[in-house]
Amino acid sequence: MTMARSVFMMVLFAFVVAIAGVADAASTLYRFDNPDQAQRFQALTEQLRCLVCQGESIADSNADLAKDLRSRVHEMILAGRSNRQIMQFMTDRYGDFILYKPPFAPRTYFLWAGPLLLLLLVSAVMIKYVGRTRRDKQSTIGLQHDERARLSRLLGESGEPKTDRTQT
Repeated sequence: MTMARSVFMMVLFAFVVAIAGVADAASTLYRFDNPDQAQRFQALTEQLRCLVCQGESIADSNADLAKDLRSRVHEMILAGRSNRQIMQFMTDRYGDFILYKPPFAPRTYFLWAGPLLLLLLVSAVMIKYVGRTRRDKQSTIGLQHDERARLSRLLGESGEPKTDRTQT
């Protein structure tokens, strides 16, 4: 009997969670005067980064701040603001970080050049590492001073092996 009760409680809990999710989703449906406004809303919310999640747009995020930002975008669209005015409001309030595509301006040069600088830095480190590894290999494979002297004596001054000329 306890097993049946446990299963019933788990099913009831899952049902309540599912209903709460549907109720939350229903509360985030936005009504627009025309389809163009709905398209603008979708486009704008996909261009704005969720400041809590940072890896999602406010269109995809379930964070409370993202919900508030979506509501604010909805209100501004209904108030007749242009896309540029809405984006300007968001960047004035939250900075360029809220944009997935920040403008190419002096204050964002590092954002645009950062990946290239990182690539150059990693390349320089790798080149230095590979060069050092090759030098280390050559120095360990190379002959010691006394071994070189002995080899020079065996080969003669010209560097060619001595041959026995009496055999010809």
